[in-house]
Amino acid sequence: MRSPIVLVPACVNRIGAHPYHTAQLKYVAAVADGARCTPLIVPALGAATDFEALLALADGVMLTGSPSNIDAALYGEAVLDPSLPLDAARDATTLPLIRAAIKRGIPLLAICRGFQEVNVALGGSLHQAVHVVPGMADHRERKDDALDQQYAPSHRVLLDPGGRMTQILGGAGEIMVNSLHGQGINQLAPGLAVEALADDGLVEAYRVADAKGFTLAVQWHPEWRFSDNPDSVKLFRAFGDACRAYKAIR
Repeated sequence: MRSPIVLVPACVNRIGAHPYHTAQLKYVAAVADGARCTPLIVPALGAATDFEALLALADGVMLTGSPSNIDAALYGEAVLDPSLPLDAARDATTLPLIRAAIKRGIPLLAICRGFQEVNVALGGSLHQAVHVVPGMADHRERKDDALDQQYAPSHRVLLDPGGRMTQILGGAGEIMVNSLHGQGINQLAPGLAVEALADDGLVEAYRVADAKGFTLAVQWHPEWRFSDNPDSVKLFRAFGDACRAYKAIR
């Protein structure tokens, strides 16, 4: 039996003189080795994407992190800091893909930018600079640090005792997570249920409450050396199991 196919939407990045579709190896490896599924990198073609063709192939969708931000115009605001990178092609690809995947009941796991994309796709908004919001901590990494330090556990998150995440993690009430994001949830979209909060009250994980299938989003980066982190192993394994279950019934 073939393994489930998981769509991994790409970013658009310029390398030298040319733009490329890119997907970081750590996300692809987390799908292949953590979820034990076959990753399929999807180019960011926006409206030119044949979403029906892709979703007919898909047993799951994983949305990755990225250095770029979602265009604030998509949630009714002006961009606060024009020096920060945007990726209009990814926005135009992932937001309709999210809505279509959820409607079909296709399992979805969203990480960092992907976590923010799902919220915006379903009608929510973002803090464009969490660290300037009164009462909020600075959730950004220190870019001068080595990667091991940037991705090291930074703060705890408190899990909803009745949530899906707690169930996946064997009843855990809190876990330690890394933190590498400047933006975060402001208004949570209708239909989303909080799964985890940081101590400052920032939403760190949620699920789509009435989704037909597995739909979880996390602000942190479980894909980073996931095999060394038992919580990350359980998360990717649960996602992979959901993809296998979807494949078996569709």
